[in-house]
Amino acid sequence: MRTRVARGEPAGLPAEVTSFVGRRHELAELKRLPGTSHVVTVIGAGGVGKTRLALRAAEEVRRSFPGGVRLVELAALEDPALLVQTVAEALSVNDHSTRPPLDALVERLRGRQTLIVLDNCEHVLAECAVLVDALVRALPDLRVLATSRQALGIDGERIVELAPLSMPAVDGDPAVPLAESDAVRLFAERAASVVPGFEVTAENEEAVAEICRRLDGLPLAIEMAAVRLRALSVSQVLERLGDRFRLLTGGSRAALPRQRTLRALFEWSYDLCNEQERLLWQRVSVFVGGLDLEAAEQVCAGDGIAREDVLELVAGLVDKSVLFRRESEGVIRYCVLDTVRQFGRELLAASGNEATLHRRHRDYYRKISSRAWAELFSAAQQSWVERLQRDHANLRKALDWSLREPGEAETGLAMTAELLYHWSGYHLSEGAGWFDRSLAAATEPGEVRAHALWAGAWIALLRDDCATTLARLEEASAIAERLGLRVTLGYIAFLSGMAAVCGGDLESGMRRYEEAADAHRAVGNPIGLALALNRLALANAFLGRPATRDLAEECVALCDLYGEGWHRAYALLALAIDAWHRGDMHAACEFDNESLRYNTAVGDQLGIGMNLEAHAWFAAGEQKYERAARLLGVIRTFWQAVGARLAEFRYMSRCHDECEAATREALDERAFLAQVSKGAALTREEALAYALLERTPAARGPAPSEGRIAPLTRRETEIAQLVAEGLSNKDIAGRLVISQRTAEGHIEHILDKLGFKSRAQVAAWVKERLSERPVGPAADDANGPSGTVSGRTPAARTT
Repeated sequence: MRTRVARGEPAGLPAEVTSFVGRRHELAELKRLPGTSHVVTVIGAGGVGKTRLALRAAEEVRRSFPGGVRLVELAALEDPALLVQTVAEALSVNDHSTRPPLDALVERLRGRQTLIVLDNCEHVLAECAVLVDALVRALPDLRVLATSRQALGIDGERIVELAPLSMPAVDGDPAVPLAESDAVRLFAERAASVVPGFEVTAENEEAVAEICRRLDGLPLAIEMAAVRLRALSVSQVLERLGDRFRLLTGGSRAALPRQRTLRALFEWSYDLCNEQERLLWQRVSVFVGGLDLEAAEQVCAGDGIAREDVLELVAGLVDKSVLFRRESEGVIRYCVLDTVRQFGRELLAASGNEATLHRRHRDYYRKISSRAWAELFSAAQQSWVERLQRDHANLRKALDWSLREPGEAETGLAMTAELLYHWSGYHLSEGAGWFDRSLAAATEPGEVRAHALWAGAWIALLRDDCATTLARLEEASAIAERLGLRVTLGYIAFLSGMAAVCGGDLESGMRRYEEAADAHRAVGNPIGLALALNRLALANAFLGRPATRDLAEECVALCDLYGEGWHRAYALLALAIDAWHRGDMHAACEFDNESLRYNTAVGDQLGIGMNLEAHAWFAAGEQKYERAARLLGVIRTFWQAVGARLAEFRYMSRCHDECEAATREALDERAFLAQVSKGAALTREEALAYALLERTPAARGPAPSEGRIAPLTRRETEIAQLVAEGLSNKDIAGRLVISQRTAEGHIEHILDKLGFKSRAQVAAWVKERLSERPVGPAADDANGPSGTVSGRTPAARTT
């Protein structure tokens, strides 16, 4: 709420600052920086809360500035030439001489420790930069706190980028409880102010969470949505968010005109862009889930934007907080808030170029899927896996456009088939839906359809849909025989073998695998050959046959020749089982560990499950029954989460059953169930670390009864301790068997909770707390080895 300033009194801060939600870390940073920096600029998208944060920070540091804290609001300033005069008026500098206004302003501020809050600089950015630079050079005691959608760009400026409020995870991540989401807290607070007694309950919490997600955590948009509860229910507000620019028009009458409707807010940002930046804003709106520079150059260049100008234009939109630059594991992407994107899409539709941009977008991702398929069996495999995951939303959109646009269905069908490994490894159910839809839309009986039929048969088989599998293989075979598609016939033989194995006829399936291997050798198709070899090796390993090693080592050698890792991991699993049968437990664990690490890195759920199974069998084989029982608990939880048990390798159920029977017999029932329960209770990261015979994260807690240092969660405590040990984000991810991105997210939460800026502060804090509560060493497994298995690598043995 803004209060009136008494006549003749200098324009300071509003007497009351609107209630504040979240932003602990950013607020602590803004309070600290004026002590070391002359100019601090808060940047961020429109409606993200820059002004509110700056006013709160200024209010809390007021006592540090005897010369006062002065607010200068620039939003209503239309003539940049009047900037100095506007600032002077806000500071009550009434000079009637003929000297330049800047000189009078400097004279008034000289010798005073003053903080000027310069609010909304973006539309007079160049003039603000010149003025602020001149002031701080002349006045060493002056501090300036600016808010803008773009940095001033002057020497010594410190920038604080304000992101949207934290939102609850889509999948209900327990590490981000709904009540702790700042976006949800803001909605609840504002809703209660317009509907007394409003609370987030079990009945409305999902709708509230989805409103906050759909509005990108933007405080202004969330407040406008909450105001609509005067007339609508929470679910009705959510339903109407499809046209959010019409719905969200109920801003405060005390607010600036551009803050009274969501559309006006973005029109203000749009007007600040130059003509080419406006074009780019429209064009990037065709992307979903973000984009990289290559995508922007390929899709957005042309018709008014030269390709060589795209980088500069992207940088301009980042500077203006239209795009957000995000870097993770060395990859830079640009994110577009959904609300910003929708504004751009409306403008793109009005321009008449929407269809052209959608086609460009589809064509680009068609090339991406083709390149990923062509380079699947290579050293680039993992990078392609990660890239497809990053662009999953864009691939989905490209497919949908292809299947809706007349005459484009066959392109959609080809893309669906080329994304086979993307579907099978990460999005099985969704992939099945795309195969159903694309095969129904594109019926021409040619090479593209034959490829899609055998790929779709594989997806159906993984989902235990045998009828669909066989029907698709039959149709694919007819097309391949007619057209002489030898590679397709090789895959059909392989999948027929898989179908036989899944149907319980292992010997028949192995014969078909042999046919597939011969077919792929004949045409020189390494990926098809590797598939057949590793499945043959695994079947022979299960049966304890001596052919296992030759088959698996041939597969490993083939994969090593191309730098491939995924199929190699299954061959290593076969070598692990073979070593177990031969009693070489050291080699068995080494092979399985290497395989598990790779499958974890690429996120292959079936591969991880099989590796965990093998570890349990090996533990029972070494009579380490408590470890075996705990791993059986891990496996139970894992297969329940995946929704399948052993899948195509269910013929190995006998190994699982014999392991469980031997372990039950060796332990009394109570001890067996206790260890199984312990294993089932482990988190995914803890379970993987335990399987790899690494020190488990559960043993890292600072106190056995608590496992955490308040206010951190147990996981945050574990990561904070690793920070204190000097580990990098990459090292922490490796130690805890999590992704580097996950580790980075946890560290951000830790810094936020503790109000710290640096890892060094976290390390010092942890050491201080631990000095008060000594930590005992991690307990070794009662029946297992005390450390990670070491020795020669499996790769050395197979070459």
